[in-house]
Parts: sequence; structure tokens; C-alpha cells
Amino acid sequence: MDTKRLLVLGTSSDAGKSSIVTAICKIMSRDYKTAPFKAQNMSLNSWVNPDGKEISYAQVIQAWAAGADPIPEMNPVVLKPKGDSYSQVVVLGEHYADRSAGNYYESIDEMSEILSRALSKLDENYDIIVMEGAGGAAEINLYDRDIVNVGTARITNAPIIIVGDIERGGVFASLYGTYMLLPEDIQKNIKGFIINKFRGDPEILRPGLKQLEEMTGVPVLGIMPYFRLRIPSEDSMSFREKEGSGTVPDEKINSNNALEIAVIQFPKISHFNDYEILESQARVRYIDIFGELGDPDLIILPGSGTPLKDLAAIRESGMADQILSKAGKVPIIGIGEGYQMLGKKLTGPDGKTVDGFGLLDVETVYKTEEGYSEKPVRVSFTVKSYSPILKAINGKTIEGFTAHSGSTTTKEPIFGTDGAVGQNGMVIGTSMHGFFDNKNLRVALLKYLAEKKGVPYTEEDGFTMQDGFEELAQVFEENIDMEAIYKIMGLK
Repeated sequence: MDTKRLLVLGTSSDAGKSSIVTAICKIMSRDYKTAPFKAQNMSLNSWVNPDGKEISYAQVIQAWAAGADPIPEMNPVVLKPKGDSYSQVVVLGEHYADRSAGNYYESIDEMSEILSRALSKLDENYDIIVMEGAGGAAEINLYDRDIVNVGTARITNAPIIIVGDIERGGVFASLYGTYMLLPEDIQKNIKGFIINKFRGDPEILRPGLKQLEEMTGVPVLGIMPYFRLRIPSEDSMSFREKEGSGTVPDEKINSNNALEIAVIQFPKISHFNDYEILESQARVRYIDIFGELGDPDLIILPGSGTPLKDLAAIRESGMADQILSKAGKVPIIGIGEGYQMLGKKLTGPDGKTVDGFGLLDVETVYKTEEGYSEKPVRVSFTVKSYSPILKAINGKTIEGFTAHSGSTTTKEPIFGTDGAVGQNGMVIGTSMHGFFDNKNLRVALLKYLAEKKGVPYTEEDGFTMQDGFEELAQVFEENIDMEAIYKIMGLK
């Protein structure tokens, strides 16, 4: 069969496009070879495939839902913000350039050609391509240089579904306004609306749904209820607006026996999905740098897209002092740039050196002002038990990937050639992302924390990412006219 395509656009950022695409990918993959696609994604949350190619984590999640291997053609352009209107541009998984917003738009014709080639490659291997737009589709000031909404719509001529977030208020105005503001050649391809994140009785909306359909001639395909997604967060908006604690049962999270883990929310936090897997076993708190650290059982310093600026920010906010007051008493783990901040010195490309936390005997030198200067690679390390936290997995192997900025030197690496330990084994640092995805390491860490706190430890409840995809798909099928979507795409 010829490849069929569907384009999901939104009325705004965080309207729920990513989760809608994930649900459709999961459902359609039961009968067809299905792949996700997003022409361009702006994100500091990426993943590295076995070939060392970098992809936005949103499309990785969608690919896994579809049972497909994530490849860079699913997200040909990734913009990784570096501050001051500059971004690192990643094209087909490889570093392409560092560009300001203005300079990037000068290369938009080249980017359009790249996305066309990426779609052609996906056409060769998949029956269905479920495509996602970015932000609000009706950004009229960007129509001449928008490759991800208007551009994708014109290149593919695909049927379009528009998603509106009712939680933000004004959902009818935003759906109608988006419809009316899109150019006529794209407007004619709009085949359905979905209202997302609704709380309450959907019958209340019926009069408005009818009027919207009469005004536009476009059917409302359904109303997606608000519910706790138990799949990894795909972008920074969904991460920052977290409710609950992932897959962990509420009764466990609210008990006095729950372990508490504090993840410091840097202004430019990156690879935030590294820590979500811990939510199945602990109360994970994502703490703003101006917040109160409290009394956690573990503190995590995550990755950062702008490490020197974020280090200065946590000092100015007082969060650095709160963390240092816990050193030696509470385990502290740094990942990526968080690891570098725990070291003694960080030297910028201008040669100026600033002090780190001084908790690890490591130093870092940055080749560029901000952002990633080292090529991301997948890695496999052997654990050395310099820490009581890790003694249970001494000599065992852990796997992940590195995608960090700067060059870090360590005198006594604890993971192959990487990482360091200090403060009598209570402070650990590593460049590895996906660190906690290693079950042997995760179990050793959680058992140690439980014993230290004097509470029982129980193994994970078995809820998997695929269970989360199935749950999302079930809710989608119960509330959205999936048969109409198949017909829109010309499928049985």
C-alpha cells in the first residue's frame, strides 16, 4: 500500500499533540507498520541511538509506542537552546551548527529539503506516518519560514487534526481561530478537532461542539479526558507541569515509608527523563532553584544545557548552600553537567575559571560558551565499588549514553573511564544519561536508601512503559472516534 500520513497540529504549546500522536501510533501499529515524524523539535531532552545519532525524546517515545526503532529521520531537525537566542542545530542526528534564530531562518530552504528526504525514507519502510506539529499552528508571523506546521502540511498535503487544550480556557475560540487563520490550501485539509484534558461531564460541551462544527464544517472527533499519563514526559512543558509521581501508586507515595528524592530543576534542565523511572519507587520532587530542599533521602543534580549559567543561578538563589548543607549526610548524585558542577573547577572557553561544589575531585573545561561540544555516544561501563551505595553491583555492567558539554578529567573513575565518588562514598558523579534505567544499579541504590532510612524495600510493581502506552491507547479509543480517523486517512 502507499504510505498514508496524518498531521496533528495544536492550538498552542502543550495542547497535548505529543500524547495524541503517541496514542494513534500505538493503535495503528497493531495493523500497520507505523512511524512518528516531527520536522523540527526544540528540546534539551534527547536520546542517542546505537549509531550515536541524537533524536528528540518525544519522537523516541512515539517510536517505542509504535514498536519502531527510533531513527533520526523521525525528527530530522532538533534545536537545543543555548541561551541568548542561540541554539545548537542537530540535523539527522548530527551536530550541524550553532545558530541564532535569525541566522537559522536563513537556512530554512535547506531544512525543508532535509525534511522532505527524511519523509521519503520513512515512506520506504512504513505504511503509516503520524506527524506532529509544534507549538500553535496559526503563528501567522512565521508562515513564510515554518517547516514544522505549515511547511509539513504543504509538503505532505496530509489530512489534519487540530488539538485544543481546554485546561487553558477558551478552547472553542482557539480551535476556531486556528482554523480561520490557517492558509486556505491548508484549511481545506483540516478533517477533525480533538478537545484535550477535559475534566467533568462532556455533555456540558455539546452545544459548543455543535456550533463549532456548523461554523467550520469540521467534525469534533471526541473529547479526551484529563488523566495521569503513565509514560515518560516528552518535553519540558509536560515535565514542569507534572502532577503526581508517575507510575507509583498513590497510597505508596503518600505513606510515611516512601523514599523521597529531590531533583534540582535547573533553569535549562536537560535529559529530565533520566529520573522519571525512579517515580515507580519513590516520591520524586522536582524542586525549583528558589524552592525549599527539605529533607530528601537523595539529591540529584541533573544535566543542563547552560551549565555555567545554571551554576551561577543556583548559587544566587541559595539552592547551592542548601545542597552543600546536606553533603556527607545525604547521598548526592550528579548526572552530565550536574556531575561537572559537583567538581572543583569549571573553566569556560574564555579561560575564566569558577569554583564548583568541590565535592568531587574532577575539573571541567568547556570548548564552547554553552551547550554540547562532545559527540553523543552510547557507552557501557563496569562499576567499581568505591561507594557503599554501589558495593552490591561491584564489577557489574551498566549502559547508557553520554551527551555532555566540556571535557571532564577524573583521577579515580568509578565507571570504566568515567565518573567519580567523594564524601565517603556519599557523592557520586557520572556523564552517563540513562544511568537509572539500569535495573541492577537502580535496585542497589533504592535498597541502600531504604536501609539507611530504616523502611522496607519492595521490588518494582511491574508496570512498564508499554503498559503505559496501552493505557493511553485504551483511554483514547474510549473517547475519540478512531474509526473516523481511519476513514480520514483512507484506511480500513
